[in-house]
Amino acid sequence: MADAVDAQLIDHHCHGVAGRALDRMQLESFLTESDRPPPPGCSTFDSSLGLAVRRHCGPVLDLPPGAEPEVYVERRAELGPDEANRRLLRAAGLEAMLVDTGLSGDGVLAPAELGRLSGVITHEVVRLESLAEAVAAQGVGAAEFAPAFAGALREVATDAIAFKSIIAYRHGLDFDPLPPSSTEVARAADGWLARGGGRLDDVVLLRYVLWEALGTGMPVQLHTGFGDTDEDLNRCDPALLTAFLRACEGSGSSVLLLHCYPYHRQAAYLANVLPHVYFDLGLTIPYVGPRAAAVLAEALELAPFHKLLYSSDAYGLSELFLTGAAGFRDALAEVLTAFGVHGRERVRIGDMIGAGTARHVYGLSA
Repeated sequence: MADAVDAQLIDHHCHGVAGRALDRMQLESFLTESDRPPPPGCSTFDSSLGLAVRRHCGPVLDLPPGAEPEVYVERRAELGPDEANRRLLRAAGLEAMLVDTGLSGDGVLAPAELGRLSGVITHEVVRLESLAEAVAAQGVGAAEFAPAFAGALREVATDAIAFKSIIAYRHGLDFDPLPPSSTEVARAADGWLARGGGRLDDVVLLRYVLWEALGTGMPVQLHTGFGDTDEDLNRCDPALLTAFLRACEGSGSSVLLLHCYPYHRQAAYLANVLPHVYFDLGLTIPYVGPRAAAVLAEALELAPFHKLLYSSDAYGLSELFLTGAAGFRDALAEVLTAFGVHGRERVRIGDMIGAGTARHVYGLSA
């Protein structure tokens, strides 16, 4: 077995967790990227992620590793959501969390509450599409939308640590790489607002808000690779961003490609050749289970060690923070051993990937 890597981790992309009690069906809904229930008689616990939850999280809730799902759910309910969340979040051993507040559904805890339970510092990542939708909801006209959004962006930038775009979901990554003109933005805003605003899926406006964020010089996160059923995976290959990433190199913003799988080798290439591009594997690690080290090794075949960050992309379940962190540490230990990295170099590189690069990119203190 590879020597452990006890690296401190900064979770540079995650979401809130449910602060309410969850029954088994609700809990299982967070163990899949699907928005559909499993077939009758089947369970999402029967997956690599489900096994990881039972293995890593059971002991934190005073259960043996691999406790049966019904026993696990019963014990979690017995402890109550506050205590279960507190135990699981603290067991992840994190230094800080960067929380995307764009997924703030019913009962999902805000960053401050997440910080209280976890005992670590939390920072907000503002989702661009959500901000644009909030601006539209104020009743602005087509000519007012762009200046109103720019003003809102400047306002939230005083407290946020980064921005995030889900253009991959709303359109795909095969978009015109250059910023739209003011005329194009006004025309698109007119059409969108005439339809009542709401979900922002006009590609011109998606490009506009993305380029506005790049204009702040702050880090910008981009969803790529696999996710829930709202996306077309074939249009989420980060290689489709090549021209865009070249175009924004001089913006002063770092661009962070999230998740990436199964296109993690493409992301590694982009991180290798473009100095402002970074990437992570996100929820890939707990989802692929025993194959995590193989996927991590493929990501690090080409990418410099200082270009990979850690994230869990956890949402809904505090278990996902722990399974992400535990799986990442185990996989990183195996990969560094396979790469022949030992001693002080092992500690240095482990800290670089786990937290050091995030400190650098986001301007965080150690």
